[in-house]
Amino acid sequence: MTWRTYNPAAGTAYHSKTRTRAAAKCRPYPLECAEQQALFEWAAWSENKYPDLKWLAAIPNGGYRTPVEAARFKGEGVRAGFPDMILPVARHGYHALAIELKRRKGAGSTVSDGQKAWIAYLTAQGWRAVVCYGADEAIREIENYLRGAG
Repeated sequence: MTWRTYNPAAGTAYHSKTRTRAAAKCRPYPLECAEQQALFEWAAWSENKYPDLKWLAAIPNGGYRTPVEAARFKGEGVRAGFPDMILPVARHGYHALAIELKRRKGAGSTVSDGQKAWIAYLTAQGWRAVVCYGADEAIREIENYLRGAG
């Protein structure tokens, strides 16, 4: 199993630990949850440079749910395919930024039809809605959005 963390000196997310060589060989690319944790670690480090990062929020839609949990979440308004993160800060003609985060490669890096529909809908509503493959790509997208290069 590998963990990712943010390296403020290099300005990138990186693999920090590998439990075993076999685990590293089986999973050459981090899981989506590790990528997202690295991104939020970067956001915490970068709030002085980009104060609006304090509004970056994760939407806990994914992951395994028991049937009871799934029914409860559905009743609470959880919608399949909604992007993983939102930054509700208006910039350069956009109302907000929505990011669907995927692994860089491997299982789980495919965008579902529901996710594509949400991306298209949010884009039509004036959001910048994108799919990013890995923490580094998402970090670049957020920086570009906040600086106006997105």
